[in-house]
Order: sequence, then structure tokens, then C-alpha cells
Amino acid sequence: MLHWKCRLLWSLYFTLAGFSHSFSSETFEEELTVQTLRDGKVATRFSFSTVLGGATPRNPHNLSIEDDSQHYTLFPLTLGQILREYAVTELHLTLNAGKWNYDRWGYPDEEGVGTGAELWAWIGDGAVATVDERWRDLRNALAGLFCASLGSLDELRTTAPALTFTPGALPDWPLPHAIRHASLPSEHVCTENLTPFLKLLPCKSLSGIASLLNSHRLFDADWHGMGLHVSWLPDDGVQVRLTFQAVTDPLRASSNKRDWSFASIFDRSIERACPVAASSRIVVALPVNAAYSINPQPSSDEQGYATFNVAEQAKPLDVSMQWPANFEHSKSIRLATYSVTPFAESPLSIRRTLKGSTQDHGKLSVFIQNDATTTTEVAYLETMPWIVQFYLHTLTVSIDNIVRDDLLKNISYTPPVPHSRAMMFQAVLVLPARSTVHLTIDITKAFLRYTEHPPDAQRGWDLPPAVLVPLGGLARQRIYTPTLLVDLATPDFSMPYNVIIFTCTLIAFIFGSVFNYLTRKFVVLYKESN
Repeated sequence: MLHWKCRLLWSLYFTLAGFSHSFSSETFEEELTVQTLRDGKVATRFSFSTVLGGATPRNPHNLSIEDDSQHYTLFPLTLGQILREYAVTELHLTLNAGKWNYDRWGYPDEEGVGTGAELWAWIGDGAVATVDERWRDLRNALAGLFCASLGSLDELRTTAPALTFTPGALPDWPLPHAIRHASLPSEHVCTENLTPFLKLLPCKSLSGIASLLNSHRLFDADWHGMGLHVSWLPDDGVQVRLTFQAVTDPLRASSNKRDWSFASIFDRSIERACPVAASSRIVVALPVNAAYSINPQPSSDEQGYATFNVAEQAKPLDVSMQWPANFEHSKSIRLATYSVTPFAESPLSIRRTLKGSTQDHGKLSVFIQNDATTTTEVAYLETMPWIVQFYLHTLTVSIDNIVRDDLLKNISYTPPVPHSRAMMFQAVLVLPARSTVHLTIDITKAFLRYTEHPPDAQRGWDLPPAVLVPLGGLARQRIYTPTLLVDLATPDFSMPYNVIIFTCTLIAFIFGSVFNYLTRKFVVLYKESN
């Protein structure tokens, strides 16, 4: 009853204020998915979806005309202004920390799990400002909105991999859309990113499922990441999805018990439901062929998933699951298959290493293993900053040390331009059934000016992860490799430091002595005799 009273009061308020969008045109839904993985860890995914009913992306041809006033009740205003200002049709931003283990955890619910920051967008052409100019302003605006270093995703890291990052629905405009993609592997998610993330939600972190987002526990997880996804749904409108994923380890406290609860994972419970949420539910994957107990009683239990309706459950709500038997690390627990994105073992796996003992040349080695019983085509993408350049004529593809040039096709290569453009290598690979394809290519490393080195120059440079996308019968899930660390020729920065210290000391000594002689007054003092 209180839920509908709050909705009525909000609707009356915005009607009296003269806002053009009615409350019914915007829908907010939230969901929390919890699943125990095979290695005893617990994967959680928060999803907050806001749909602006009947809305369409702004046509870039109208950017020179003053836009209509935008009034929202549930849709985040600051984000809506950015999307309208730069006429962005589709947008995806992820900030992740850690390495997603596909072999043990399978495919994630949200496929953007590459380490660091990743931003890609489909932008319509035809405006007074070019696509690259609007892309630059877009990443700067998002950097200010999320307090992240997205301004570093400049033209030195920007590419256009249309084959790997396919769009959803795009409006039928006279001029086509263009994709822009950039990644920054050294950027990680932290509390200063989560705070503006929560401010985009209608209930913030005061009620509903978002109240479980405790930064002290989330950032202590084995893997965690947040995402922003904007897309156009022709039948519904413009959708904004805010997501947060984490993989926690309940076995830290006890090496043999994998029991978990909201109190143990988030150190919080749900005290009240979000009053403006049209749907607020918690979905818990139930183990198969294993004894367990779950509390409290779920609202429904179908197809191996327990669903809790937050509005109907007693408060405070603290969902928990216990196993009477101890966890055996060598035993695999088969879990139910989720209808959307299953946490099943990945049929594809990829390993990437950078070889070479010198600081000017090296070799990139990639192993792609296909455990499926059918031949699969995949799109392979490498995006590198200009400091790394591929020698395309040295590219080889082999199986069991036998060269197989027939497995490589549709190569797209954009060479880097020093200090100006990033490198992009994109190709389609044919992976035979139950085989391991080995791809190698020689690379060269740039010699940087001393002013271009980062403060921690001796550590090296982080290289973005490679992306693998199945094109055949497998689920079209992007697979990210771990990042690489490249060692470039680095000058001895201790010598300039020593010279500076010695010079400053000498100047200070000379200046101090001269200044004392010029300003000090010498007088003769006579000592009186007794």
C-alpha cells in the first residue's frame, strides 16, 4: 500500500510542476542475481534498468537546432543531457578490477569484463561537429560524471572495430553510424566511481537492492566491475542499464564452508523496498544434486532458480544459503543453466603472452583452444597503442607446429602512427573442433622521448586485453584476455635527478654566501674589561 502511495505522490508532484514527461512513461526495474560457482566462490550481479518510453536518440542533423527541454522523473538527468548533447545512439562503459577466470567461472552475465576502463559507442554521422569531435567531448563528459580518467582515452587509444563490437538497433538515418572504441587497462574502479554511479539511481543507495552496494565489501572481492549501457529499443524507448558485478570468496573465513548471506557478502541487508521500482527481485541459482537450505522462503522456485520479490518479503531481508556438507575443492558442482547467460564452462579459452628478451623487439604468442565438437569461426581483435607495432608479414597460424594459412581470413590492419594513432588488428579465425590454434607475430617497441615516460617508467606499459568473439553457433559472448605488460627502453632517470640535486645545492650555496656578504653588516664589538 505504501508503495502505490509513493508512486501517486511522485506523479502528482511532477504533474503540478509542469514537466512534459509523465511518470508512466518511465520505468525502473532492479534485479540481483546470485550464483555459487564451481570453485566455491559466489558471483553477484546488480542490474538497474531505466527505460524512457517512446523516446528516440537525437538525430545528429538537429544538433545545430536548440533541443527541446528534457524533464525526467526516473531517467538520470545528467546522463540524459550528455546523450542528447552529443547525439549518442548506443554507449557502453565498463570499469573493472581483477582478472575474470573463464575456465572456472564460465561466461559472465555482463560480457564486458576486460581489465581497466573500456568505452565504446555508436554515433550517428551528419552533424556540424564530426564524429571524432563528439567522441572527444563524450569521453570528457563521462570522465567528469564518473570521476574517472576517461579523458586519457584520446586518439592515441581510439580505434573503430566494427566487426567485434556490433550494435543493437540503430535508427534509420540518411548517414550511417560510426563506432569508436578505446580502452585504458591501468584504470581501476574504486569508491570515487561508485558514488556517482549510485547518484544515477532514483532511490540512490537508501532503499531497494542498491542499498546492498557496500564499497568496503565490494572492493574486497576477488573480481569486481561496474558498467553503464545505453541502447535504443525500438518498441520501448531509450534504455539505461547500470550494472555491478563481483566475485566474492566465502571460503576465506572458513576453508571448508561455502555458506553465504547478504550479511556475510555485503555486510548489509535490505531494510526497505525502492518505492518507484516497477520490479525489484532477487534471483538465486540453486545447486543441482546437492543438499542445501535457503532462507527465507522464496516467492517462487522454478527451473532451478529461487526468486524473491523484494516488495513482498519481510524486512529486513537477508537471503542466505547453507550447505550441510563441507566443500571439496577437487569436486565440481554442476549448477543449473540460467536462461539468459549461463555460468557454464567456456568452450573457448585463450592464452596470450609477449616474448622477447630485448627492449626493442619481441613476439606476440596467442593460443586459442576450441573444446567444442564443431568447427567455430571467431573474430580476433588486438588494439595497441602506437608504442607497439606489428610486423604483419611475420604472422603465422599453426596447429601442432603445422602452418595452416587456410584458418585465417578477413584481415583488417590499421598501422599505428607515432604520437597520433593507435594500432588495430582484426581478423576472422577458423577453429577446428577440439584443437588448439597457435598464432604468432613479431612486434617492435618504440623508443620514447624522456618526457613521454610515465612516473613509474621502470614498471612498464600496460597493454589492452585482446578480444575474442565467436561468430558461429556458440553464444556471441566477448572473451577478454588478461592485460600484458611491455618493457620499453627506459633511460636512467636517476642521473638527471642527481644532476638536479647537485645543481640546486651548488646554486643555493653560492647564492646564500653572496647574499650574506651583501646584506650582512659587520661591526666591531669591544669587550669591556672588568
